[in-house]
Amino acid sequence: MKRTLRRGSVIVAGSLIGLLATAGVAQAHVTIDPTQASQGGYIRMAFRVPTESDTTSTTKLEVDLPTDEPIASISLEPVPGWTGTLDKTKLPKPITTDDGEVTEAVTKITWTANSTDTAIKPGQFEEFPVSLGPLPAVKSITFKALQTYSDGTIVRWIDLKTPGAPEPENPAPVLNLTPTSDDAAVQAGAPAATGVGADPSTRTSSDTAALATGIIGAVLGLGGLVLGGLAFTRSRRAG
Repeated sequence: MKRTLRRGSVIVAGSLIGLLATAGVAQAHVTIDPTQASQGGYIRMAFRVPTESDTTSTTKLEVDLPTDEPIASISLEPVPGWTGTLDKTKLPKPITTDDGEVTEAVTKITWTANSTDTAIKPGQFEEFPVSLGPLPAVKSITFKALQTYSDGTIVRWIDLKTPGAPEPENPAPVLNLTPTSDDAAVQAGAPAATGVGADPSTRTSSDTAALATGIIGAVLGLGGLVLGGLAFTRSRRAG
């Protein structure tokens, strides 16, 4: 009986290890960190690139940027052993920023390993940081990426996720964008700042009533504590 239980435990443990290993490989996609930012702001973001192959190394990463909502400012952080380049395209319609009018924007970023020694080896990953902004007023930005291996194989991380459907085999990295607090308040039809800490000129009647109710409640509560203390003192004297 003991031998049977031990064999069963070994089989179960082996199965769990196999499942965990498979899950690890399945999740080894090209991703970004962080995955959320604010519309209109700037962000420092990194593309995380793992090598899924057991025999070849990653030698190049190409990332396409949106052209319908171009990003005016993009800069790269140096990665030792890699060369990063920015490809710009003339915009059909210039965009206006705080620094003036922008007539061209980056539409593609390419990182290339300088040698086989700096390529991403099997079982390793590399991060490629980038600073970009101002971010457009859209719900999300999709960065389609191509990962090239030393044997010439290209993995295309370009599949789009469908709500309610399983994750695609090669999903493209997505940066989700949220409105700023002021924009969210305007969209909700409420003032940007209300309540006790707000400007008195913007305080509403409901805010004033709530403040008055809170003060009255605090006074009544303090009075109750005083009366309770007196009653307790009298009862002890009577005892």
